[in-house]
Amino acid sequence: MQLYHYFRSSASYRVRIALALKGLDCELVPVHLLHNEQLEEPYASISAARLVPLLKDGDRVLTQSMAIIEYLDEVHPEPRLLPGDAAARARIRAIAQDVACEIHPMNNLRVLRFLVRELKVSEDDKNRWYRHWVETGLEAVERQLAGDPRTGHFCHGDTPTLADCVLVPQIHNAQRLACRLDHVPTVMRVFDACMRLDAFAKTQPSAYPESA
Repeated sequence: MQLYHYFRSSASYRVRIALALKGLDCELVPVHLLHNEQLEEPYASISAARLVPLLKDGDRVLTQSMAIIEYLDEVHPEPRLLPGDAAARARIRAIAQDVACEIHPMNNLRVLRFLVRELKVSEDDKNRWYRHWVETGLEAVERQLAGDPRTGHFCHGDTPTLADCVLVPQIHNAQRLACRLDHVPTVMRVFDACMRLDAFAKTQPSAYPESA
C-alpha cells in the first residue's frame, strides 16, 4: 500500500492513525500542499479532486479519509474501528462527522487561502474565523461525549475507534492555531488518552521530515 499524504493535513493524519492502529505497513508518499504539489503531475493524474489523502492498495485507488478508514476496517477488520451494533457504529460515525463535516471544511487550506487571496481577509480575521469554527464545533463534540455513558477512555468505550482517529488531528490543528480548549474538558481527556498510544503519538505531524 501507498498513502499519499501531507504531514500537516488532518485528513492525512486520520488515515496514518488508522494504519498504525491496525499495524499495517504502508509506504508514505509526501504531497506538499503549500508547494501546490497536489495540482501537479504525477499526483494530479491519479487524484481527481487533487486533495490528500489518497491510498493505493494494489490496483485500487481510494480517496477521502473517512472512506479510506472504513475500507481498511472492512479489509483488515482487527482491531475494529467501527465496533459494536448498528447504534454504536452510528454514534461513532456521528462523532467523527461532527469534526469531519462540521469543523474541518470551514478551516482547510483551500478555504483559508480563498479568504485571504480572494476576499482579502486580514491574517488576524482569518485566524478569528478559524478559531470561531473550531471552538464552537468542539463544543458540540463535548456535548456528545460528556452527555453519553458510552463515552469511556476514548470517544466510544475503552478502545480507539474511527471517532478518535478523526478527533485527535483536529485538536492538533486547534493547538497549533492557539484555539481555546479549556471549555471542552471531556474532549481533551480523550485526546490525552489517545496521545499516550504510539499509533497517535508516532504519526503526528511533527514525526515527519517534511515538518522540519
